[in-house]
Amino acid sequence: MVGLAVSAAPARTRTVRRVPVPRILGRLLAPLVSAGLALSAWYLVSLVLLAPDRRFLLPPPHAVFAESLSDPAKLEVMLRALAVTARVAVTGLLFAALIGVAIGVLMSQAKVVERVVYPYAVVLQAVPVLAVVPLIGLWFGYGLTARTMVCVLIAVHPIIAMTLFGIQSVDRNLRELFALGRANRLRRLISLELPAALPSIMASLRTAAGLAVTGAVIGDMFFAKGQPGIGTLLDNYRSRLQSEDLLAALLLAALFGVAVFAIFTAAQRLTVGRWHASGR
Repeated sequence: MVGLAVSAAPARTRTVRRVPVPRILGRLLAPLVSAGLALSAWYLVSLVLLAPDRRFLLPPPHAVFAESLSDPAKLEVMLRALAVTARVAVTGLLFAALIGVAIGVLMSQAKVVERVVYPYAVVLQAVPVLAVVPLIGLWFGYGLTARTMVCVLIAVHPIIAMTLFGIQSVDRNLRELFALGRANRLRRLISLELPAALPSIMASLRTAAGLAVTGAVIGDMFFAKGQPGIGTLLDNYRSRLQSEDLLAALLLAALFGVAVFAIFTAAQRLTVGRWHASGR
């Protein structure tokens, strides 16, 4: 009987390994169907609902590809601009992560810091970034530094809030266990609170990543000094009524945002997916 049990174990293992294949196909099917529906709606609006003399407002997908994306010269300009926007978004997200986690940790360790700092974080989130754009340009110029500041202002709040929430949500029993072990505040923070807050921090980074891309595009539109970003091209194409190029640049920016979100989703699964439901 023992021999049969041992010989049956590999068979069960092989069966388990085959299960994720249809699950992966199922996950891919939904986005493909959604993309097909979106393209169908696009064609419907462009070719059916819009009159021929107004079709320039929303050219059909094949026109966007033929007139813009398939042109190597135009695509090169867009990709270069997208690289500038990506650099700004990544830099802004990095600073937002460092600042947000640091402020969240400080607020969790001292109630007085939370009472003093958190209202300003809420105000920062409530005030539209466009309202403070003139101040950002006045203080930091109109180049890449100002664009980075826009990313930081947009992306930092969810990191602060979720870091504080994750640390404050640590199990009370675990806190008492560390207290019985006479762990000091630093040891408790490193060994208990930050690991327990990691799912919340990773979720906030995934949200902040998309916000950083949005901030980079907005910064491109308002701070055009220096290398042009994809937002600068969007503004130029809009002013010149280059609808095909406008939609092509918009699609590239959207694909970049989706890619950033996917990267942080994968990072969340790698870091917390084995032991927390948020990473599965």
